[in-house]
Amino acid sequence: MSKWDGKSKGTVLGYKIFVFLIQKAGVKAAYVLLYFVASYYFLFLKKSNKAISYYFKERLGYSWFKSKKMVFRSYYTFGQTIIDKISISAGMRNKFTYEFDGIETLKNLLAEKKGGVLISAHIGNFEIAEHFLGDIDIDFQINLVTTDLEHSAIKNYLESVTQKPTVKFIIIREDLSHIFEINAALSKNELVCFTGDRYFEGTKSLSEKILGEEANFPAGPFLIASRLKVPVVFVYVMKEPNLHYHLYAREATVKHRDEKGLLKAYIESVESMVKKYPLQWFNYFDFWNQLK
Repeated sequence: MSKWDGKSKGTVLGYKIFVFLIQKAGVKAAYVLLYFVASYYFLFLKKSNKAISYYFKERLGYSWFKSKKMVFRSYYTFGQTIIDKISISAGMRNKFTYEFDGIETLKNLLAEKKGGVLISAHIGNFEIAEHFLGDIDIDFQINLVTTDLEHSAIKNYLESVTQKPTVKFIIIREDLSHIFEINAALSKNELVCFTGDRYFEGTKSLSEKILGEEANFPAGPFLIASRLKVPVVFVYVMKEPNLHYHLYAREATVKHRDEKGLLKAYIESVESMVKKYPLQWFNYFDFWNQLK
C-alpha cells in the first residue's frame, strides 16, 4: 500500500544549526553542511534508502550504480528544498528567482469567482508557493488541506524564526468537518490545495498505475474535486539550479463524479514532472508496496 505514517525525519537541533548557518553565512553555506547530513542519511537510513533505490532502479530503469548515486543526490536535493523553504520564509525571498509556467491558468481560475481546487504532490517544493505567487498581482488565498501529524516541536521552532504564513490550513478530521471548511473556502473564491500522492491507513484509497506499477492514492482529493463543479489545476513548484524555482500550473479536464478519470490525469501530470526532475520525487517509503 502506498501508505505513509505522517512523520518526517529531523530534529529541532538539526534545524537550529541550519537556521544559524543560513542567517550568518547564507544559503550556499548551508548547502555545504548539507553534504554531511545527506551522507549520514545515505549511510544509515536503510529503509528509506531501499524505497528510493527501488524508485530509481525499478521504476525509472536506472542501473544499480546510477541508482545508488541518485539516492545520495536525492537526499541532498531534498535537503536543499528544506533550506530554501526556511530561507524564503525567513525573509530571504530576494535571494531566489522565480519562473511562471501556466500562471494565466490560475488568474483565469480566480477570475471565475467560484474558487478552485489545486492538486500537488510530494515533488519539488510546493510549500513555498505562497511566497512564489507574491510576484503576481492577484488577490488569492490558499487553503492547504493536510493532516497534523508532523513533529510539533519542529513546527513550533520554525514558526518562531520564520514569517507567519498566509496560507491557511484545513486539518483533515475523522468527523469530516473539514468538508464544510473546504466548501466555505470555495464559496469565498479561495483556492483549496490537496496533495494527491499519500494516503493513511484507515482512509479510502484508489488504485492506479504510476511509472508502470500499481500504487494506492488517497481517494479524498479526487472524490471531492470531481464533485465540486469548480476548476481543478495541477500545480508544482520545482527546484532548478542557481536558487531558481519554476512554477507549473496545468488545468485538468474534469468529468463530474469521475474520480478515477481525474486520478489518471493527475498521474500523467506527475509522471511528466518526475521524468523531467527525477531527483525531486520525495516519497521515501514503500510507495509501490514492493519491498517485503
